Amino acid sequence: MINATLLVIRGADQGTRFEIGESVVSLGRGVRNDIRVLDTEVSRLHATIGLREDEFFLQDLDSSNGTFVNGQNVTSCQLSSGDQIQMGRSVFLFSITSPDESQFVADKVDLVGHQQVGDHSQIVAEAQHGANETLLRKTTDDSTTALHQTLANLQALYRISEVAATGTVSLEQLLPRILNQSIEVVDADRGCILLADENSGQIMPQYFSHRDGRDVSGRMPISRSIVDYVLKNGQGVRTSDAKSDQRFDTGQSILQAGIREAICVPMQGRYELVGVIYVDTNTPQDQTVVLEGSHVNKFSDEQLRLLLAIARQSALAIENDHYQQAFVKAERLAAVGQTIATLSHHIKNILQGVRGGSYLIDMGLKDHDESLVHKGWNIVEKNQNKIYHLVMDMLTYSTERKPALEPAEVDEIVEDVVELMQARAEENGVDLIRKSGETVPESTFDKEGIHRAVLNIITNAIDALENIEEGRIEIETGYNRETDEIFIAISDNGPGIPEDQIEKVFNLFESTKGARGTGLGLAVSRKIIREHGGDIVAESELNRGTRFTLVWPKLDEDPIHGDRETIA
Repeated sequence: MINATLLVIRGADQGTRFEIGESVVSLGRGVRNDIRVLDTEVSRLHATIGLREDEFFLQDLDSSNGTFVNGQNVTSCQLSSGDQIQMGRSVFLFSITSPDESQFVADKVDLVGHQQVGDHSQIVAEAQHGANETLLRKTTDDSTTALHQTLANLQALYRISEVAATGTVSLEQLLPRILNQSIEVVDADRGCILLADENSGQIMPQYFSHRDGRDVSGRMPISRSIVDYVLKNGQGVRTSDAKSDQRFDTGQSILQAGIREAICVPMQGRYELVGVIYVDTNTPQDQTVVLEGSHVNKFSDEQLRLLLAIARQSALAIENDHYQQAFVKAERLAAVGQTIATLSHHIKNILQGVRGGSYLIDMGLKDHDESLVHKGWNIVEKNQNKIYHLVMDMLTYSTERKPALEPAEVDEIVEDVVELMQARAEENGVDLIRKSGETVPESTFDKEGIHRAVLNIITNAIDALENIEEGRIEIETGYNRETDEIFIAISDNGPGIPEDQIEKVFNLFESTKGARGTGLGLAVSRKIIREHGGDIVAESELNRGTRFTLVWPKLDEDPIHGDRETIA
């Protein structure tokens, strides 16, 4: 049996691993997909992957933004192990898991004994580790100028590949080392590595370096025209007179900086261009005129080719780092899920013990002791609610599941939560207000899941207003006809959330309530809404309040599984 896996190496679900068997699976943002892609640039029903004649095929289903395999836009193609699949801003690594063939290798390889007839092999030469460097040094001593340069380039590539292959340093440590080596081997004055931002895709400067003794008091001017040319054409360029090269509209910044020569090369990985390396050499402005007309090129085509090879090594190192991060995150997510499941099991056992507090109630009833009954009831009620909700949140987050879809009314769910939390809100001096508005049409969703998502956010809002005078929470529901989406908005007039903390509140175990919070509520709520194909948007202003808006597409019927077996 042939199986395959999809590992998310970039996107909201980075680190998540999906298993693919013999059945056709659908991918998209919609709630009914076998593989949910939590990406707003992905279509609700984006593509399918299925097995046909022992080969996996991908089929794009007229998606809005297309499907890319190894950087190529495809409508249908056969998949091979190691392929990269991109949908929107999410990237998957496709791998085929074949049966273990090691048992068949022994039938194809024969380890011949040294006394066996016909084995006349003998050792004629030996080489120790590091002999390649010794060989390069020895050959360099006796070489011509051209060969000397070639061997020097090989040495440079050897040093850089050795650094890139260590696997023990982060990109923040690795790329500056590569940049320093690049500046040294091409004898440049300055250099910069520009990388593509994962979110915007824009090329931005990330690392800068210069040779010792060079004046770096000013900012390094980088020609946008040269960078754009390299990105567009995917090839390296060198300019012998950057300020007068007719291919590039470099502007006055290059002229004023006295840039004489520059090299810019693309950092092309296996499947995508991740950035560029840009180096230059400059002279003081007052010497520029003197050098014009008698300029001798400092950079050569040989150095351009060398820098191209270095950029390739750098790009592969960046891609490998992305893969490694995704694999590590996958293992971490698996560990977190296992931990939560284990804790849930133990806490459920504790819940049984807490319920034993009802024994106090029984004793109070038998003895007609109302104070004992009241005490026992308070213990049971408070602790049981806390543990029950904690367990439910942990179970919801730790398990991958599909929503239990059924026709329901959003307004009824919200009104039930408001009624349930009204007593607690009054106990904390908070006005819980259900704003009336347009009736939301009936749709299909997970009633229990949406109930829990709304309950968690309202509970957090009540806790946030604990010490606020005239605390107020407003809950509003609605339906956006233009986008065909349902929304639930929960607003409070609490202390608000700092701007740099807004996204963090959705992280697992992140809590602004200190020891009183578990850091599960908002993470669980977002997971539930994303399971429905939507998301939660948080807006906040310090000392003015916070607004959480739960949005997901209205679902009336099953638009996906009408024909599950067809792959065109």
